[in-house]
Amino acid sequence: MNKKFTFLLNFIAFFLFLAGNTMAQSKNGSVSGSIKTSDGNPASYVSVGLKNTGKTTQTDEKGNFIIKNVTPGTYTIKTSAIGVSAQEKSVTVVAGQTASTDFTIAESSSQLDEVAINGYKTPNRKPANLGKIAIAPMDLPQAVQIIGNQVITDQQVNSLGDVMKNVNGVALGANRGTVGENFFARGYSLGSNNILKNGARTSIGGSPEASTLESVEVLKGSAALLYGGVTGGAVVNMVTKKPKFENGGEVSMRTGSYDQYKPIVDLYGPISKKLAFRAIGTYEDAASFRNSVKSNRIYVNPSLLYKISEKTDILLQGDYLKNDMTPDFGVGTVANKIADIGRNAFVNAPWAYNNTNTVSTQLNINHKLNDTWKLNVVANLQSYNRDYFSAERPFALLADGIANRLVTRAKTKEFTYNEQINLNGSFKTGKIEHTLLVGLDADQSRTTSNGFTFNSNNAAMFNYGNVNLLDPSTYFGSGIEPTANNTTRTFAPVFRMGGFVQDLIAVTEQFKVLAGIRWTFQKTPTTSITNLSNGIESSGTAIDKIDKAFSPKFGFVYQPLKTTSVYISYANNFTSNTGIDIATDAPMAPSIIDQYEAGIKNDFLEGRLSANVTVYRIKNSNLAQAALADATKREFSGATASDGLEVDLSGTIVKGLNFLAGYSYNYYRYTNTLDKTGIIEGERVVGSTKNTANGTLFYTFQEGGIKGLKLGATAVYTGDRLGGRNQTKSGTTTGIIPLSAFTTLDLSVGYSWRKISLLAKVSNLTNELNYFVHENYSVNPIAPRQFLTTLSYKF
Repeated sequence: MNKKFTFLLNFIAFFLFLAGNTMAQSKNGSVSGSIKTSDGNPASYVSVGLKNTGKTTQTDEKGNFIIKNVTPGTYTIKTSAIGVSAQEKSVTVVAGQTASTDFTIAESSSQLDEVAINGYKTPNRKPANLGKIAIAPMDLPQAVQIIGNQVITDQQVNSLGDVMKNVNGVALGANRGTVGENFFARGYSLGSNNILKNGARTSIGGSPEASTLESVEVLKGSAALLYGGVTGGAVVNMVTKKPKFENGGEVSMRTGSYDQYKPIVDLYGPISKKLAFRAIGTYEDAASFRNSVKSNRIYVNPSLLYKISEKTDILLQGDYLKNDMTPDFGVGTVANKIADIGRNAFVNAPWAYNNTNTVSTQLNINHKLNDTWKLNVVANLQSYNRDYFSAERPFALLADGIANRLVTRAKTKEFTYNEQINLNGSFKTGKIEHTLLVGLDADQSRTTSNGFTFNSNNAAMFNYGNVNLLDPSTYFGSGIEPTANNTTRTFAPVFRMGGFVQDLIAVTEQFKVLAGIRWTFQKTPTTSITNLSNGIESSGTAIDKIDKAFSPKFGFVYQPLKTTSVYISYANNFTSNTGIDIATDAPMAPSIIDQYEAGIKNDFLEGRLSANVTVYRIKNSNLAQAALADATKREFSGATASDGLEVDLSGTIVKGLNFLAGYSYNYYRYTNTLDKTGIIEGERVVGSTKNTANGTLFYTFQEGGIKGLKLGATAVYTGDRLGGRNQTKSGTTTGIIPLSAFTTLDLSVGYSWRKISLLAKVSNLTNELNYFVHENYSVNPIAPRQFLTTLSYKF
């Protein structure tokens, strides 16, 4: 680690030294300006070029552009984009100076939203918000994928999981009782630390609402440089819709199989010349193909945008989600094999419930210090409450199918505070250009959980009643909900803070270097436990746990053509460990996980098609395991490796025809474990998926009597994977549950006429049956063939 950090500092110092001794001044000039829509909003990602020179660029998210290194002379500058009327102006460039010219296009911002600029636009040119700086993915030595609003709308997505099916390298998995969604990227499980909303960590316990999102951004691989203690698979950022300075909105009614009803309302407009609002709300009531399973959701997302000046704006957003649902552990297992009892069999207690409330508030301040430097401040507060009572773990050890159903009562409250300050800008040292990002962040979570006993005898455990998984007459049980007595309350805070610096160094127009370093501090104080019967407090452990880690990142980008980028990179992240280190007799230090990535990004057909290929290796050479000399302690004696390949395709080949496609391969396995008791080396880690593939294609007829007719299809392939528990060399685990590959196919048809649109979908057309498995007891079938329709009116 120290050698890598020293090498990184020496390399940066070399470039700064080289730049500092380069004093020659450019003999060329530049052209800069901005493009706005007819209603005064920035026109993002519009192409700008100097005719007959081959020099082109795009406007950023603020509608600004710059074309550098232009030979002095008079040129014609042209703007163009799909759905935008082209404009031309004459501009004169003087050596050593920047010529400025601005454009106003005829289209409004709402009209731009309806064309491919923000839909299936090639992802290589659109910066992602989770990068904390407006750098196009073409310039980043890391894989990025953005799922835009057009995909979300066309597929009629309801959950974040529906969106993530379009991201190759990300596979869905099961969690305990399906009370939320679980994702795996490059083999690693993505916890709440890896899921963001508008750049801040968010709870995923209530299954985040997705039908009102503007986009979902995925930064694959390690994002520890920007976000600290995240797992190495990917970081996911949900971007909500923002206020507009024009009156408009949309009302929709979505209905589907199994009594699903979901009205959606979206209203926006100006309150004054400087203040705009947006309010989005949904209500959903639905049953399920699973007997006795139902859900009820209410979601509200208000926001205000205050443009203090051309340089400063403030965005205030709120979020409220109430999600009441039935916890469902699926069909269970018999003798470590999936129970063949039918897709709809429900073996939980009839009174089981999982009720969550999530409330968040975010303040986002953007200030433009000058033409090249910007300051961003984010403050986020979130409250998450969960009220849960359920029988659990329907697994039968023997072939007779008999399983007990111990109950769990949980009541938790979690408050999370997050603050960020990010400064970014550009400057030159000689001829070398720098795009610098400096940031500080801190967050704190405060979790209060409750302990319970059951019934009048205060039993520590309660069995709702043995069930025979092979006999449906035993599923219901007594129907009597036991009494839960709240006996203890545990308070568990966690503190995190960190700072980072990142520099994208353009040595030449073709060769760029990205280098950065982060320091993260994480403190997990000992928990405070209160006995509610006598008020006595005690501590969970004797000492606090503190993790500290440096997270460097370093990459090379070579662009032989404007449309091609080749890169290699190194980064790492850390994961916190539990237990006592046998070598130090202190809490375990974090594991440092190294990541190596290489790829090529291409745009073809003038940006109408993008094709990206990525290969990676992720190595954890200090995996914490039970200590060989003392099983009550742990040691850094294990290792894992994750190798993979990812392919992304997307484009708008002709007007109205949009598609996404991808393929990924992953091999995540244990490479070094304890001699006699460790997990078998070479075995895939449970939850990881070997192969995944996805494709979605939609075509909207542009002319003739069927103008406005939309046809679409989406296919998702999930390859072989492992459920159950990884096998130990000593044979002490319950063992692996092999899961076969499966493919689902969705077909859609829709029609738009003026302001009205109707879209219908049949999902899982072939009625495929397969399962997502959490360990050996939460075995949940995939949904059968279902129907979904959305009727919308825009105004």
